[in-house]
Amino acid sequence: MRAKASSSYGPEATTGSQTRTFSIGNQLLTAPKPVPGLHLVATPIGNLGDITLRALETLAGVDIIACEDTRITRRLTERYAISAELKPYHEHNAAQARPKILERLAQGASIALVSDAGTPLISDPGFKLVREACAAGHQVIAVPGPSSVLSALSVAALPTDRFFFEGFLPAKEHARRTRLAELANIQATLVMFESGNRVQDSLRDLAAIMGDRDAAICRELTKVHEEITRAPIAELAARADGLETRGEFVLVVGPPSADAQVMGQDALDDLLRSSLARDSVKDAVAHAVELSGRPRREVYARALELAKDLRGDDGED
Repeated sequence: MRAKASSSYGPEATTGSQTRTFSIGNQLLTAPKPVPGLHLVATPIGNLGDITLRALETLAGVDIIACEDTRITRRLTERYAISAELKPYHEHNAAQARPKILERLAQGASIALVSDAGTPLISDPGFKLVREACAAGHQVIAVPGPSSVLSALSVAALPTDRFFFEGFLPAKEHARRTRLAELANIQATLVMFESGNRVQDSLRDLAAIMGDRDAAICRELTKVHEEITRAPIAELAARADGLETRGEFVLVVGPPSADAQVMGQDALDDLLRSSLARDSVKDAVAHAVELSGRPRREVYARALELAKDLRGDDGED
């Protein structure tokens, strides 16, 4: 059986009274229709075997599967002989597709929302749909499962009692270094996504700002070429030129040590430059003092120097 893809969320998308089934190996199983509502279904991040039985029953039983890319989700549905309708829902069509999904929910449909990989809403555009479905009184049901964030955290060999998920870092160097300076004093393990074409630059920026911390590069998690590299950030950055950049990356960085609460000079300068570009010296200093752990007098003096360079004046407000 082949899963179908269509651009419409109209009533014709339902499977009616048709028996819903899925297959595991050579065994054909019947899937009960899920309760009406929006089902947030976690799907594999690489290995298609990492799907839960409940997720398969849900995907096979719903009227519609809303997905980022029907081609990617079709690989999963074909693997398990699921014939539910596939409908695109992504950042480029969300404004048009969302009212149609809400209308179908109001008619009593069961709809699954999936991302290309992992748990929906984690760095994908599902938040507004969930918010509006809840506001309209529809059931929203989580069907938990794979997550690259938790998978990376579990294999990084770094503290897991507290962690902060950043998502993707900014693409441009100045914005990225500024954001890393803001993250530097968070008392938790940091988890970040990165693309292959930027991972080397991000590692170098991490080394400049957080270079003495332990970290892990998690590449292609759960896939054939999975690779986990654990070392201090400075060491990982020094080896960045030889890094295999094909694939998907999760970077995990340990929390600051008890004696590393003061922000380094490079990180402080990046933070001040970013703040001075949009705020007064007074506001930039207050923000930097809060994040850097440095004395206000020292931060203020440095802010005046940078303001003079940036504005061509004495930096006073």
